[in-house]
Amino acid sequence: MELSYSVMESPIGELLLVGADDGLRGVHMSPHVGRHGVGEDWRRDDAALAEPREQLQAYFAGELTEFDLELAPQGTAFQRLVWSGLGDIPFGQTRSYGELAEAIGCPGAARAVGLANGRNPIAVIIPCHRVIGADGSLTGYGGGLDRKRLLLGLERQDSLVAGRLF
Repeated sequence: MELSYSVMESPIGELLLVGADDGLRGVHMSPHVGRHGVGEDWRRDDAALAEPREQLQAYFAGELTEFDLELAPQGTAFQRLVWSGLGDIPFGQTRSYGELAEAIGCPGAARAVGLANGRNPIAVIIPCHRVIGADGSLTGYGGGLDRKRLLLGLERQDSLVAGRLF
């Protein structure tokens, strides 16, 4: 299966979008863009990834609260279950790892949920930034806690935090 990619600037830095015939496979933030670098057989195709780019731009502009895209994240069955559960966390709200584990029918699996959350290949769109510690603290985020804070601020329309995005 041929993969296409596009690179876009965003308020949280450069994003690498990866797509295939079955849907969007990745949204990676720098410095992780290098870790998920462009494969030799990938082709740059901004037109093929125009819709995800437009929806991300609308999200960052505060005009979009729910993405409507065909997603095709690659992972284990458990990881895909966790990522699906992330999509059920409403815009502007958060859940703890334990609450997410409970919601997906795996009570007591908070650690495993955390590991799967950290492997989310479609940042922002699959909202792994909405998961916090049981005590309400911001915990690990692959894009860094500053980005997590900014994304949550944007969603909560916290002008003191979200204003730093622009």
